[in-house]
Amino acid sequence: MRSGPYKIIIGLALWLITPVETFAQSILRDAETEAFLHESSDPIFRAAGLTPQSVHMYLLHENSINAFVTGGQNIFIHSGLILAADDVTEFLGVMAHETCHIACGHRLRRGEAYANAGTASILSMVLGAAAILAGGTDAGMGIMMAGQSVAQGQFLAYTRGQESEADLAGAKYLETVGINGEGMIRFFDKLRDQEILAQVRQDPYVRSHPLNRVRILQLQQAVETSPSYQKPPNPALEEKFQRLKAKLMGYLYEPRRTLRKYPPSDTSIAARYARVYAYHKSLEWDLALTEAKALVESEPQNPYFYEIMGQILFENGRVRESLPVFKQAVDLGPREPLIATAYGQAMVSLEDPDLMEKAIPILEDATRQDSGNTFAWFNLAKAYAWSGRDAEASLATAERFYSAGVPMMAVMHAQRAMESFKMGTSEWLRAQDILYVSQEAAEKLEKQRRRQERQRRLSFED
Repeated sequence: MRSGPYKIIIGLALWLITPVETFAQSILRDAETEAFLHESSDPIFRAAGLTPQSVHMYLLHENSINAFVTGGQNIFIHSGLILAADDVTEFLGVMAHETCHIACGHRLRRGEAYANAGTASILSMVLGAAAILAGGTDAGMGIMMAGQSVAQGQFLAYTRGQESEADLAGAKYLETVGINGEGMIRFFDKLRDQEILAQVRQDPYVRSHPLNRVRILQLQQAVETSPSYQKPPNPALEEKFQRLKAKLMGYLYEPRRTLRKYPPSDTSIAARYARVYAYHKSLEWDLALTEAKALVESEPQNPYFYEIMGQILFENGRVRESLPVFKQAVDLGPREPLIATAYGQAMVSLEDPDLMEKAIPILEDATRQDSGNTFAWFNLAKAYAWSGRDAEASLATAERFYSAGVPMMAVMHAQRAMESFKMGTSEWLRAQDILYVSQEAAEKLEKQRRRQERQRRLSFED
């Protein structure tokens, strides 16, 4: 977990993951957000002939408007895109469009932009995509984020023909699942005005997804003939989307700005969500807890509301009080590894031997469900060490650094684990896998570093 200004809001439902401090962007992880992304988008993936479990979505902490596909079936969404969408149909319009880039087999157009991207950025994309496809999600993200041009969409550009195909296919996917495609048109209309701006002032989505009036007219014709034309958004999905927007605003914006948008007079769940984060960031613990309790009272079977209340108590030093609240969240959301991780973290932080033992199966289950959860691995390693299970602690630490994209540290701890486990056991074999993959990744990164150093020296000499 990253230290500094984000430390006080660690976990408050949203987890800020930064594998290496120098990366320009970070992955925002939140149990409720990830559940919404799949609930809303999986029908679109199925309509496109994709297997939803094979499509991975990542929310990036980035204010600009962008979404892009890379490394196979991986969709990256900027937080700014969600905040810019007025309703869930606008967001799903973009998701439908991006889905075609996967299902239609579009390849990125490189050309001049490719040449300008730089060897390091291109290599980082290739290595990161390979790592993700091999199952090391966070490791792949770590490598990819090293090439900032990838995440910023500097050379992710599609041809206009591909864009038109994605528009029409996306509209067809939306029609298949009964969603009004007008949201896609409205969102693209917002971006079309940026075409006249200098490239440096354009949002990345405009640069990588060229827009023009002909495209929008073609899309409008397809949407207006759909049986779902002018159909209002699904009320349940719309409510969840507005909650997600409020959470993101509260988490990312300055409290004053959030409270202007969601004043105390607004008692909607979305507004309370936003104020929980705003008050928490302002260190107004009592006000944050009051809003969290109101959320729990409004929906007593909602695990995410208990998660937020537990996290506020935890962050305010009331750790033991947070335990039953976290337990309730886990009981209500047994398939939410991020919630289980928060519960395990609270137990481990008390450094109580009995709680350490109880935390181990909870954190083990979290890592089984989400093998790229570096914070779960960190707390599990600590619990193992406190319980005298040093071999397991070494393997868990190796898993942590492997997932975080820190290959040299993964190599060191994998070697320790192999020395501790009996040869041929499942634990020994897993440590060996991490060792071999991390050694190869470390060698490639070292070659990349040397190449960059040579390029810098040549540039200096010139």
